[in-house]
Amino acid sequence: MEASDPPLFGNTRSRVTHNYALITPDTHVNSPLVGWQNTTAVHHISPEMGARFSQFTVFMTAGGRSESAGPGIERFVYVQQGSVRLSSDSKRELTEGCFVFLPADTQDRIVCDQSATLVMFDKRYVPHPDFETPAMVVGNANETSGEAFMGDPDAVLKTFLPISPEYDMAVNLFTYQPGATLPQVEIHVMEHGLIMLDGQGIYRLGADHFPVAKGDVIWMGSFCPQWFVAMGKKPASYLYYKDIHRERLSET
Repeated sequence: MEASDPPLFGNTRSRVTHNYALITPDTHVNSPLVGWQNTTAVHHISPEMGARFSQFTVFMTAGGRSESAGPGIERFVYVQQGSVRLSSDSKRELTEGCFVFLPADTQDRIVCDQSATLVMFDKRYVPHPDFETPAMVVGNANETSGEAFMGDPDAVLKTFLPISPEYDMAVNLFTYQPGATLPQVEIHVMEHGLIMLDGQGIYRLGADHFPVAKGDVIWMGSFCPQWFVAMGKKPASYLYYKDIHRERLSET
């Protein structure tokens, strides 16, 4: 079969279940974004599938401009390709690997002069009576130090947001050398949104195991069993979101 041919008998690696989803690039559907300029997006994860957040990939061309996230919604933006600017800081160019966290009700917009591919996570902010609202964060993955995860130097974790109770979300970058694994099958209350940035491996989701590679997106609901091993001849890396620092019974 030629690369442009349709999948044989409608085959795909994508799988959507009640508490996890694997969404592969062959099933992506591009859509416009209302209120955005010169921008389209692929919506990967949203409340319609049972998630408590949204994850989408944004494609901007020259003159691109975002809309705000909406009342009460906080947003994390990761520049996968190209470059963008913040409307409040037009002189600072955010290039590949840069990221920005926009607290809820921020009026800042993302502006694109040429082209860019962005990974975005939107979440409704859950206030805490004992803590102030979180501050904006701007950084660069290439300038962020990593730590060996649970003592394994072949599994390095970079944390992009402060681990403090003002923040009710986290976004991290995980890089594995070939053969490195999560040290255990994890089962926890936090849910994840994940995109493979490079490499390949096997991801356990629930009772199933899936080959995954660059461009794949994964949703893991609360208490979904999960595990990963990197395979192939080069490192595997993924960007992932999780919700943190809030008691479940207090959330609305």
